[in-house]
Amino acid sequence: MKIWFKYLIGILFGLALTAILPAGNPQVSSILDFTAELFTRFGCYILLPLIFSSALISVFKLADSGILIKTGFWTFIVIVTSSLLLTLTGLLSALVIHLPRIPITAEKVSTVTTLDLPDIIRRIFPYSVFETLHEGSFLLPCFLFAFIMALSCIYDKNISKPLIQLADSISKICYQIMTFFVEILSIGMIAIMTVWTIQFRNVIIGGTFTPVILMLAGNLILVAAAIYPAILHFLFHDPHPYRVLYASLASLFTAFFSGNTNLTLPLIILQSKDSLGIRRRLGGFSNPLFSIFARGGSALVMIISFITIWRSYSSLNLALPDILWVTCTAFLLSFVLGSFPSGGTFFALTVLCTLYSRGFDTGYLLLKPAAPIIGSFAAATDAVTAMYGSYIISIKTQTIQHREARHFI
Repeated sequence: MKIWFKYLIGILFGLALTAILPAGNPQVSSILDFTAELFTRFGCYILLPLIFSSALISVFKLADSGILIKTGFWTFIVIVTSSLLLTLTGLLSALVIHLPRIPITAEKVSTVTTLDLPDIIRRIFPYSVFETLHEGSFLLPCFLFAFIMALSCIYDKNISKPLIQLADSISKICYQIMTFFVEILSIGMIAIMTVWTIQFRNVIIGGTFTPVILMLAGNLILVAAAIYPAILHFLFHDPHPYRVLYASLASLFTAFFSGNTNLTLPLIILQSKDSLGIRRRLGGFSNPLFSIFARGGSALVMIISFITIWRSYSSLNLALPDILWVTCTAFLLSFVLGSFPSGGTFFALTVLCTLYSRGFDTGYLLLKPAAPIIGSFAAATDAVTAMYGSYIISIKTQTIQHREARHFI
């Protein structure tokens, strides 16, 4: 049975369970939240050792074969280009389609949200490299440690040979464990889906946020089913671009209903290798970088949300300088959300409103009730971006062995 079908069955069971369980029961909600969190932790349990060992092997092999710079260049280009594309897509859709106003809330904020860049840099470079393996949510310190070690191993291959062999063994073992965890997570999707459905039901009641949700849904479908396949077909001459979308279904489901990029990453790693045929040396390098930096889905959601907030407060249109400022800020904020595997989209929206100021400091409160749902669309868009992006990089670096769709896992 295909992985995506197992996850779909779990989603349908969760949807059915929501209809059976008593609505609004705090004890039931507490049990469901705990179960969903437990499966989320379970899904991320092996992620750090897998990322560290796989990145070490990947960087070493890419450097040894002389394509590390080329791979890094194309990874950078695809991440930046996809983020810019998604930012502009969100901007155009928000400017063309005028959503209804959201009623102004009387809620007041107790603390001001700021982006602490020095703290992020401190977390990337802790006092000890061993602390990078303690970061349960922020993957960049672990990846950077593996990158530095791999480059060091290149200088003396005889001395580093035992370390490379050990890292390769750990990577393969962690991959096997991850495969088992991915299978178990299909059961966990029941709880995750149930929690998401309850949240969605609470948000959709009254219809206040329905137009925003419909616009985000339309953008997700547009990006996943039209823009990315068209780019793959016309720019990279792939005759079957929808194979990538088909291979991404389980990742798409997980990202959308969990809103967690770290939980989605094991599925992306598994599907990119066993379905699309992307070689391990590329997947261990590109997939973590996409998870950390390719958060253009958050930029897309941010711009749509901000313009909706603006039009809820004012009947005037945004001036061109303001549009450019919001676009550039949302684009840049998407690259610093790596320490937020979940909830990063709404956090970035609060920072965007705070930086813009001019009476919009607390404008994000209008969308606070819908924060988990709008985050789902950002996470799903980012998951599809990672799959299409890694596939494009593998074509340009010739690190792929194409497989037929009937052999996908």
